[in-house]
Amino acid sequence: MSKLPEEKIRVMVVDDHSLFRRGLTALLAHEEGLDVVGEASDGSEALRHVATLRPDVMLLDNHMPGVRGVDLLPGLLEAAPETRFIMLTVSEDEEDLAAALRAGAVGYLLKTIDGQELAAAIRRAVRGESVVSPEMTHKLVRAFKASVAAPTAGAAATSQAERDAALGTLSPREQDILREIARGASNKEIARTLDIAETTVKIHVQHILRKLDLSSRVQVAVWASERGLFSGQ
Repeated sequence: MSKLPEEKIRVMVVDDHSLFRRGLTALLAHEEGLDVVGEASDGSEALRHVATLRPDVMLLDNHMPGVRGVDLLPGLLEAAPETRFIMLTVSEDEEDLAAALRAGAVGYLLKTIDGQELAAAIRRAVRGESVVSPEMTHKLVRAFKASVAAPTAGAAATSQAERDAALGTLSPREQDILREIARGASNKEIARTLDIAETTVKIHVQHILRKLDLSSRVQVAVWASERGLFSGQ
């Protein structure tokens, strides 16, 4: 998904608490480049309107009356496959995090997030990045471990050995970028830190994903953190 510079990012807010929903809508309305195109108070309302509104990003509460937000994701993705879904919740539960990512959410943010940080996360999601609250990082590692299927102990060991060997195939620059991804930096922040072009960062990220046989930045961050590559940084 990509947006032209002059296009606003279309956002839909789904939350059963009307006060929070309206406050969030008002907050995002003041953020440059964002346009709240719709709201919903429950899952059925979200499903009815998502196909018509076609938001670029949906902020979705998890614990709502009736159907949980995570259980709505398959239907929402079918109705609006181009939409990026971010869970915005009070739950710091590891199982909720794992379920959301498995179901297709690109992000998991806590409702304690600052307004500007939320707006930045929305922009990052539209650029194809995964967004997870820093408070959930250590739980993300455990959730990812639990979500990876291992048909046999031998197969798991082989996969682990292959990926450990793959680390040695990364260039020094790719390892620098790997470290920044694991710390949660966006492509723009990595480019600034390493003093290189953002387009160069994107190319390196694709190389890292291919070499490590991973499919997302979230998996890269977990993979690196599991190996303690950035302890003390």
